[in-house]
Amino acid sequence: MKDLGKPSVRTEKIGESAADQRIDNFLFRLCKGVPKSHVYRILRSGEVRVNSRRVGVDYRLRIGDEVRIPPLRVATRSSKPPAPAADFPVLWEDDALLAIDKPAGIAVHGGSGVSFGAIEQLREARPGARFLELVHRLDRETSGVLLLAKKRTALTAMHELLRNGGVDKRYLALVKGKWSKPRLKVDVALHKYLNAEGERRVAVSRDGQQAVTLFALKKPGQEASLLEATLKTGRTHQIRVHLAHLGFPICGDDKYGDFAWNKALAKRGLKRMFLHAARLAFRHPVSGEPIAIVAPLPAALADFLEILH
Repeated sequence: MKDLGKPSVRTEKIGESAADQRIDNFLFRLCKGVPKSHVYRILRSGEVRVNSRRVGVDYRLRIGDEVRIPPLRVATRSSKPPAPAADFPVLWEDDALLAIDKPAGIAVHGGSGVSFGAIEQLREARPGARFLELVHRLDRETSGVLLLAKKRTALTAMHELLRNGGVDKRYLALVKGKWSKPRLKVDVALHKYLNAEGERRVAVSRDGQQAVTLFALKKPGQEASLLEATLKTGRTHQIRVHLAHLGFPICGDDKYGDFAWNKALAKRGLKRMFLHAARLAFRHPVSGEPIAIVAPLPAALADFLEILH
């Protein structure tokens, strides 16, 4: 191991190129060769400071921020590329944005026990790309539309749209049980916490953050029902926890679902969670043109739906 640069504290002032970037992603790119687990450790311990204050791993940098970085160590031996290059199916692309059809089972980014995700694989596959960042996130187990920005200005504009409700995000979910209501609005606050194993979980809590989901019945069934979920807020695991709270867990959900039911479904062919990001609609941040990006239901889910119904 060797020190990264001089064995002393360093300070980085944030300019336009790094504005609105998550602090963990900023450090990953600035401190190449430093294990991600170490970056997360120094963030959580408070050794990294922004404007002399501790920040969470999801803090977004602003122009003018001063980031204090402690002395870091990198491996001296040469290592393989951090992620295998992969080009995922492209649903839509122009000079500012890229939308891919993310498969289930692939994380959107590395960290928390995952060495790499879709964003790192795309960067390896597109070495000429000067800028490529996630606009939003999907759970590892969720498939469908994932939007990325190819310019900092597009990223900032899309985040503004997301904050102000300017993005229409719709998912398809197959839930256990007979759902009877054509439409239902769920406004139930959610709270994030870590379980005994240190894994992130979410629970319904009066003291949590507001979370609103609209549900529409797409295909009724006696033992399972297909729903369309529209997110009005973007909380972690929001759809999954809202449905479990209502007594209609998502089929195949290994965190909040009915585990015995999941095992029975696996024997009938469902090997993953039945949650798919089917549609993303918004006004283009540069042209103002209305854009609607659709990801077809994966064959494995469509085939299972036919078997079930």
